[in-house]
Amino acid sequence: MWMPVVLLLISGVIQFGKITYLYYTLRKIEYAVARSVAIGSGVNFCPDASDAQIQGAIDFALTGTSDGSGTPLVWNLTPGMISVTTECLDPVTGLPGPCSSSGCDGAAGAQRPDYVVVTIPDGYPVQPRLPFILLDPFQLRPTVAVPFGGVS
Repeated sequence: MWMPVVLLLISGVIQFGKITYLYYTLRKIEYAVARSVAIGSGVNFCPDASDAQIQGAIDFALTGTSDGSGTPLVWNLTPGMISVTTECLDPVTGLPGPCSSSGCDGAAGAQRPDYVVVTIPDGYPVQPRLPFILLDPFQLRPTVAVPFGGVS
């Protein structure tokens, strides 16, 4: 009589473990991108630019190859799902916030970022699977911020 309840409990624990493992795998991928970009020099952080170093870091973190030709570590995670932005510390409050992009046209005075932030803005879809129970899919949205140590 208790066997269905026990099996449901065991399968729920297994699903929770799989989702937790997936979440930390996504964070590890984001950290690899952020670390690679944060130690790089000459990275273009302008919002309208697509920097080759950033794309190379994303491809390497996703597949283990710099050209993105390898097998992805996480199924259905594409380079377009990953976003790389920067944050700067506000001199008055000391809190992180968006950096000024006034120097993005190549003029001097561009604000040096304090943090490189990597996110999956739209989330990574997860569908929990439990026997005889239909659950709605949800989005995992991990975020990683790494101090910037390179030269912009």
